[in-house]
Amino acid sequence: MSRRRLACIVVPLLLPLIPVVAHAETVADSNKYVNPFVGTRDGGPDFGHGGGAGMTFPGAVTPFGMMQWSPDTVRTAGGGYKYEDNRLYGFSMSHISGPGCTGAQDFPVMPIAGTLGRSPAVDGAGYFQTFDHAKEQASPGYYRVTTDGGVQTELTASTRAGVARFTFPPGKPGTLLLDVTGSVNGVDDAEVTIDGNTVSGWALTGGFCGARTRYRVHFHATFDRPITASGTWHDDAVHPGTTNARGAAPSRRTNSGDIANNGRGTGAFLQFDSDQPVQMRAGLSYVSVEGARANLDAEIGAKNFDAVRADARESWRRRLDQIQVTGGDQDRLRTFYTALYHVFLQPYVFDDIDGRYTGFDGATHQVRPGHHYYATFSGWDIYRSEAQLLAWLAPDVASDIAQSMYDNAHVLGDVWDRWSHQNTITGVMNGDPYHSIVASAYAFGARDFDAAGALDSMVVGAQRIGEQAGYTERPNNDQYQRLGWVPGQVSDTLEYNIADFGISQLAQRLGNGAVAEKFLRSAHGWQHLFNPRTGWLQPRSAEGWFNPFFDPKDTNGYVEGNGAQYHWMTFGDVGALFGLMGGRAPAARRLDEFFTQLNAGPHAPFAYLGNEPTLQTPWLYAWAGLPSRTQDVVRRARTELFDPTPGGLVGNDDLGTMSAWYVWASLGIYPVIPGRAELFVHSPAFTMAEVRRSSGERFTICAPETGDAAPYIQALRVDGENTTKAWLPESFALSGGRLEFTMGAEPGPEFGTAEADAPPSFGVPAR
Repeated sequence: MSRRRLACIVVPLLLPLIPVVAHAETVADSNKYVNPFVGTRDGGPDFGHGGGAGMTFPGAVTPFGMMQWSPDTVRTAGGGYKYEDNRLYGFSMSHISGPGCTGAQDFPVMPIAGTLGRSPAVDGAGYFQTFDHAKEQASPGYYRVTTDGGVQTELTASTRAGVARFTFPPGKPGTLLLDVTGSVNGVDDAEVTIDGNTVSGWALTGGFCGARTRYRVHFHATFDRPITASGTWHDDAVHPGTTNARGAAPSRRTNSGDIANNGRGTGAFLQFDSDQPVQMRAGLSYVSVEGARANLDAEIGAKNFDAVRADARESWRRRLDQIQVTGGDQDRLRTFYTALYHVFLQPYVFDDIDGRYTGFDGATHQVRPGHHYYATFSGWDIYRSEAQLLAWLAPDVASDIAQSMYDNAHVLGDVWDRWSHQNTITGVMNGDPYHSIVASAYAFGARDFDAAGALDSMVVGAQRIGEQAGYTERPNNDQYQRLGWVPGQVSDTLEYNIADFGISQLAQRLGNGAVAEKFLRSAHGWQHLFNPRTGWLQPRSAEGWFNPFFDPKDTNGYVEGNGAQYHWMTFGDVGALFGLMGGRAPAARRLDEFFTQLNAGPHAPFAYLGNEPTLQTPWLYAWAGLPSRTQDVVRRARTELFDPTPGGLVGNDDLGTMSAWYVWASLGIYPVIPGRAELFVHSPAFTMAEVRRSSGERFTICAPETGDAAPYIQALRVDGENTTKAWLPESFALSGGRLEFTMGAEPGPEFGTAEADAPPSFGVPAR
């Protein structure tokens, strides 16, 4: 498949401003620029927040796919695969892309050459296989490796199912081990059944980031070659037929990060003649084994490996081609399209082919016809970049995500989680971010969900004191409601403020003025934390006292950051923050010092762009009348912190958060204010980008001179009209349009510098 690229040429400002569009080269689809290994190796220091790698996985998956069939190394990683290790434990069917904690990795499969020399249970299913990266390959929807034992494994996937093709060395049998209790955090219960040429089973597992909640996952697999011998194992015994793993070991990991040889577990082993490759077709379901079988039958049926792989590649081409860029070198194209690929991995479809899904209440529910139920939301992370990008590019998907979040909360009595894995609450991280995500989705035009019902539920959840359904949505909410801040906690206060701002914005859009005013007022609780003696937001006691010896690099009262990094998180009213700091000039000087380092970690008073709390901060220069400095910082970050290699991410990707940041940063626009859809502009990385929303609107971004010799915006036209503002109104993100950048060696003296051109700030409503 190929497509026509367009290159834009903007006539100089002294002439009539009539854009000329010329045809450029035709290139192959964007799949070829994706490197799924990006983020699998440490790319930066480990600051104690999950490591210095993206924690991505390289295996086979389709956009928003439930089936994520990928290799798992012996050394642990959030995505299951540590590039620095050369030992494979297996190829499991479920993964999380980019978290700092381990989770999922359900049903690992391991092919080996020859027959079993011992029971897998005796050695903890420890038939580890070594490999060389030179014999490994990955592309969208496909993964292949040949282990040192001579077995070639290929993986591909559909939305809810997948196909593995195992090619064994000739001359001796091949054996397949399926570790049903191989989930990375262990299982509480499991079952496996062999019936002719099929294997099916389930596991009760969970434990993401230490959470006590559990989910049940099911599989059904068929094989296209006769099984010549088979059996199951449980603990230290080998059995034919069906076995149950009640009481299996709680974990297969050691403190060193390696898989534990604990000699316990449940699984199946299958033997095949090695004269032809063996195709394993497998379906997943979080409802039932029957659901897994139906998913497999509907999505794959009798298709062979190559047909499924072709379908997966085409599904990726359609998604990646929503953004077509021109004018970048090969490395820049690879970095960009790999980031876009990671954006479309998660959240993922969680309902079966018949629309049934298991909800947070453990009951089976039915999704609306024509829609999907989505799962696994890294709320604390994705509300800053990923949620907005999904709502912009795929408002249909974002609408279903918002509805899924509301459905989860509703069945638990209006309880909103912070970080959900599968159909379980984990409560990981802090704040109340789903309110901001839902508000951002609506602001960007993703409105095909019960927004009024969601708003009512959000108001209940945000105001509740204490537990509901065994979970506390907002710890210390009694003090937050009474005082306006959380004593001793700047980060909690700011996160609740951002959530309240989201509720306010959604209420305003739905015509509920009373709720909008109430929550906009509480969204300014951060003002109670500003200490005029130091000029910083500081932790404050319940009695109103500040520590007079405050150090902005102190981490007490902050989550994964420090005072210097959290100080700027007042995105709904940056103008008020700058006013308290003494005005635009003092705020700009503080920002200049802050960005002398880009990824300093949590113990230095500088930027930490490898983690979430700093992500929006480069664009705050727009309120100071200095957008050229935003352009400097974003350009430095694009080149210094991202590249298209396995070590190309300096921090956890967190389900697409960092990748979404890079996509926005490359396009020349960014959604700085959570809950709203204004887009702030900076220097694009490409001479042209064409963006197509799934709802049909189209955007063209032209910057023909952009590059090292012309890094600064001198002028901007929006839909043919000149503007001096360094931000775009919400209407642009919703309706489609055209941006034409005039770039140069020096900043445009009138672009974004006047106080009248400052972005909006949403102040405390008058009583």
